[in-house]
Amino acid sequence: MTFAQPRAQWNSRGMRRIARCAILAFVLLLLWTPAAHAYVGPGAGFAVLSSFLTILLASVQAVFALLTWPLRQFFRALRRRRAYRRARTSRVVILGFDGMDPELTERFIQEGKLPNLAKLRANGTFRRLATTLPPISPVAWSSFLTGVNPGKHNIYDFLTPDRRRYLPELSSARIRGSKRVLKIGRYAIPLSRPQIKPLRRSTPFWHYLADAGVFCSVIRVPITFPPEKFSGVLLSGMCVPDVQGTQGTFSFHTTRTASRETASNRVVVPFEKRGALFHSYIPGPPDTLRTDSSGELRAAFRVKPAAGKGKAELQLDGQRIALAVGQYTEWVELEFSAGLGASVKGICRFYLKSVEPELELYATPVNIHPMRPALPISHPLPYSIYLAKLNGLYATLGLAEDTWALNDGYLSDQAFLEQCYLIHEERERMFFDALEKTAQGVCVCVFDITDRVQHMFWRHFAGDHSCAAPLPGDPPSVIEEMYARMDELVGRTMEKMSSDSLLLIVSDHGFKSFQWGVNLNSWLHQQGYLALKEGAASGDWFQDVDWSRTRAYSLGLNGIYLNLKGRESSGTVEPGAEAAGLRAELCAKLQGLTDPATSRVAIRRAFDAMHSFTGPYRENAPDVVIGFGEGYRASWDSAQGRVTQAVFEINSKAWSGDHCIDPELVPGVLFSNWKIGGERHAIMDVAPTLLELFGLQVPAHMDGTAWSAGPAPTS
Repeated sequence: MTFAQPRAQWNSRGMRRIARCAILAFVLLLLWTPAAHAYVGPGAGFAVLSSFLTILLASVQAVFALLTWPLRQFFRALRRRRAYRRARTSRVVILGFDGMDPELTERFIQEGKLPNLAKLRANGTFRRLATTLPPISPVAWSSFLTGVNPGKHNIYDFLTPDRRRYLPELSSARIRGSKRVLKIGRYAIPLSRPQIKPLRRSTPFWHYLADAGVFCSVIRVPITFPPEKFSGVLLSGMCVPDVQGTQGTFSFHTTRTASRETASNRVVVPFEKRGALFHSYIPGPPDTLRTDSSGELRAAFRVKPAAGKGKAELQLDGQRIALAVGQYTEWVELEFSAGLGASVKGICRFYLKSVEPELELYATPVNIHPMRPALPISHPLPYSIYLAKLNGLYATLGLAEDTWALNDGYLSDQAFLEQCYLIHEERERMFFDALEKTAQGVCVCVFDITDRVQHMFWRHFAGDHSCAAPLPGDPPSVIEEMYARMDELVGRTMEKMSSDSLLLIVSDHGFKSFQWGVNLNSWLHQQGYLALKEGAASGDWFQDVDWSRTRAYSLGLNGIYLNLKGRESSGTVEPGAEAAGLRAELCAKLQGLTDPATSRVAIRRAFDAMHSFTGPYRENAPDVVIGFGEGYRASWDSAQGRVTQAVFEINSKAWSGDHCIDPELVPGVLFSNWKIGGERHAIMDVAPTLLELFGLQVPAHMDGTAWSAGPAPTS
């Protein structure tokens, strides 16, 4: 099994290292014990233990790949020779900086703080990059990798509604348990693979390139879970779940409470004192192997504090791990035993918040173990193992930076920022390894820290954010320093680029302040489009909504859905003319909606999906897409299907910057070391541009336009 392009340019040391890692990964596959397959959902999910058959097939696949390696490399070499004969460049490197904002970038360049990006602007290209409707990361990155509008790739938000139950599902993938189960006493043993269905449609550009013989390394690009097969390497990004099947559920362990508290993104677990030790556990996936259990698997641990020293010792599965107040541990391996010799492996970091007067310990969401993955997170399967053996354990969760722990006060600003940079450093190591191995072809890596830091620290940066002011003593320059770090990364990348290689730096959207939330469900309720049951008050996810009298509802960050007959289980709106009239009516009423408390426009534009998207999956779009005005976004309650009294509310969370607004207000960035022509550039143009650069015909279904591009003249 090879993990990167087998190039003649590789040095002998690199070849030996890859060979050793390949053999090791294969051996690990053979020794791999049954693991857990998780349901990917927005809240608590469930897990289905993988079958012995799944592991056996994976091992057979690895054996076959090793035996056929020489023959496959021979035919790949022939394809590469033909492919690069037509190409205008032999290598393209893409740095994806999620959320990098053009206005801030220009400001910092003018202030002399981004010298490498300034050099690219002066000698190559800098443009604003049009984002998607709506400008949400999974939507925009899906258009980046496919070159099409959302109507053709089927991603419109993080969440999509289950039309039968009026409940949310993750938009990118659907995972269900094994269809065949063998019941033995109190055990239910799956006999077939779990059903993993990707919901993103259309074909990524690296599949076309790989078919033509152009090798691609793809690192943590969003909406690549589950990984799809192609002749290259890929590590999945945004939307990879944790071992509980959620998008990130952390645990907090404390002596302040005597009972467990559970929310959608956290579990607070009390410590139980026994002598000098404090006992607790890490919640794991549900125990679905046993039919007589509705509980979860747990990994028990103990903490021994060192009074007066700000230190403690964590004891877990024979491991003794030193803890110090205000410091993260390295990744700690966890095992959740399920019986019958089956177990679920995971990893997490611990952060000791305090020892006295209360013992408080934070644990990150339990990430899928990259060396023992409970779900496929890479292609080929052993690639995640290779990266872990090469660089050490690393975060695999799609949204690994724990924004909710900061939002809810379980982490300080500094602790969250440190977590972001620990993850970022892991990503850098992966990227530079892939860059070294991809001597020809395409190397693309997306960095998330630009998005997460701006979301959580805009209140430090934006003087008009009155609702979540900076905390005393916290640095106001967090965003500026992060941009400087990314510029330094660009500089190190440029040092490894030849003059005839193309470097692209792209972001999926920009950023603006998030000061006020708009509860679209409250507005729909007050306007008579959404009805509650008599005397009821709404809870999470449309609890107590009277669907027999409801014509429209909002779910997610930018969408309103009609309660359509034949589509929703209790639909009230007739398809055709009635639905078209209702969409037009909602757009007319919402566009220009003003917040009476500020006299500011909260909704700049409202878009009819039937006029905004094209393609076979347009019917899955929100019927109306909201383009919020600057400073506004869907409220937290609205996004979770709650109907409250107020339409407008102050955003008091640390999450103080956002981009889920009118796409004209939040374009991304495009930098290049080449001169790129044209007047308008959009994120969906990247895919067709790459195909054309490598001499391939752009598929007719692509909506993006290939840019004219060539090396900048040398002085």
